[in-house]
Amino acid sequence: MTDIDNTQSYVWLKNYPPKPDWNMEIKPCSMFDILEDTAAAKPNENAFDFMGNGTTHTWSELLDLVNKFAKGLQGMGVQKGDKIGLFLPNCIYVPIAYYATLKIGATVVNYNPLYAEAELRHQIEDSDTDIFVTLDLALMTDKAVKMLSETRLKKLIICPFIDILPFPKNILFPIFKAKDRGKVKFNQRILSYADIINNDGVTTKVDIDLSNDVAVLQYTGGTTGVPKGAMLTHENIHANAVQCYSNFPDPEGHEKMLAVLPFFHVFAMTVCMNMAVLAGMEIVTIPRFELKDTLKLIQKCKPQYMAGVPAIYNAINNYSKVQEFDLSSLNYCISGGAPLPVEVKKKFEAKTGCKVFEGYGLTESTPVATVNPPFGENVAGSIGLPVPQTVIEIIDREDKETPMELGERGELCIRGPQVMKGYYNNEKATADVLRKTPDGGLRLHTGDVAIMDEQGYIYIVDRIKDLIITNGYNVYPRHVEEAIYQHPNVEECIVAGIPDAQRGEIVKAWIKLKEGRELTVEDLKDFMTDKISRIEMPKRFEFRDKPLPKTMIGKLSRKDILAEELGDKG
Repeated sequence: MTDIDNTQSYVWLKNYPPKPDWNMEIKPCSMFDILEDTAAAKPNENAFDFMGNGTTHTWSELLDLVNKFAKGLQGMGVQKGDKIGLFLPNCIYVPIAYYATLKIGATVVNYNPLYAEAELRHQIEDSDTDIFVTLDLALMTDKAVKMLSETRLKKLIICPFIDILPFPKNILFPIFKAKDRGKVKFNQRILSYADIINNDGVTTKVDIDLSNDVAVLQYTGGTTGVPKGAMLTHENIHANAVQCYSNFPDPEGHEKMLAVLPFFHVFAMTVCMNMAVLAGMEIVTIPRFELKDTLKLIQKCKPQYMAGVPAIYNAINNYSKVQEFDLSSLNYCISGGAPLPVEVKKKFEAKTGCKVFEGYGLTESTPVATVNPPFGENVAGSIGLPVPQTVIEIIDREDKETPMELGERGELCIRGPQVMKGYYNNEKATADVLRKTPDGGLRLHTGDVAIMDEQGYIYIVDRIKDLIITNGYNVYPRHVEEAIYQHPNVEECIVAGIPDAQRGEIVKAWIKLKEGRELTVEDLKDFMTDKISRIEMPKRFEFRDKPLPKTMIGKLSRKDILAEELGDKG
């Protein structure tokens, strides 16, 4: 539990909802212990459903496989603190390998299956990863085998994809998708999943320091430089699962969490997996987000919960046949990963009848730090209130110390049990973001510009590094984007600053219109005249027919569109 004094001085407590209790005690715990508790309470209930009509596992079956995988790792010589890389899309092998690694005190290192070789090579070496767990699909095995010969990697564990496919896909896949299967020869360094779990599941006990031992080494997105490994302790990941779920009602019967975000991303790891395990929700998932497949899955499996990024909710809003699908089972949709435009939130809620609750966080806070409370006022445009045992401070951006007055802009900073231990092997970067407070604590500086109102609700203005300075004036891209999104013909937009010889930077907007809609630059400017100032008005507009670039979890990527722009200019 975070050591916080004088809690009544925190303005958000005046407006905190009846549930949760901000002062609730959060004892350090291992997420593997939580898995054991859930399996004991619901041994025969479904825990995991792959693709909706695929292979399902009960909680007792999942726990048995986790224990066997854990013993298999120990049999390979894995010791406490060793790094196990999970190079997997969403599938049952993720929770098996993840919780097995935590049980034996080793460290999970999450990898995006779509990483290029250079990205893999950097992260393997930077994280000291020794073992890779992956699927027998060429997309992954070809790169994994290459890394085995070119990096410090010692061993691969290959999991069979066909074994988790539903009938008749498990029969048809090797016939029609033979070229997609990875071809590997098993040996002392390339091991099969079947051999790893061929044991009684009785492991050697390992003593774990929950507050200091690193459970997950989670790499940042690298949007502002080289990705860094955030060291998340066992206490961090358990605390954040508790903090998230404390905002929602006690379960009524068998509830389901739809996981369309990738587990290798910190948002999905916490909300779609760890929180679901804590709550005993069945996890329903597909390997990657596809709009039609997701809508079919919701209609068939009827999940009550879904986590997504704004681009997913926007895609559903703008799908012309969305009315053909029954989405009425959804009660709680959680948005994160990027700012949620107010218009996207309103349209999704109107179409589905489901409430969307925007949260905020970052890799370094495991990630959730604030949420619009389901039991309190859900304020559109706000990232809500701090989750339990979390202190949010708006600090002067220049001196990094002085608290700002309510309503004034400053850097959003976080204190709480979910804040990382630091960056792996990077003391300088750690010192830049984890700074001591006057009372001797540690404050995480996020790099986000925010304000806090008199009720304690927080509003993100922008990233400090995304700030546009044109003719000496500050322009916040998100404010301009919000204005553009209000136009009914706009589907997606990104606003950023591009170099200009006279002004330093000018504002540019990239826009994709809804299918069949038209819009001119002059009409859009007229529409925004009463919504933003002349200084904020983009000097350049670019309309695109194709979707705007997105990151690995589907959020619009300012970094990529700027790289395209500056590359073209260069």
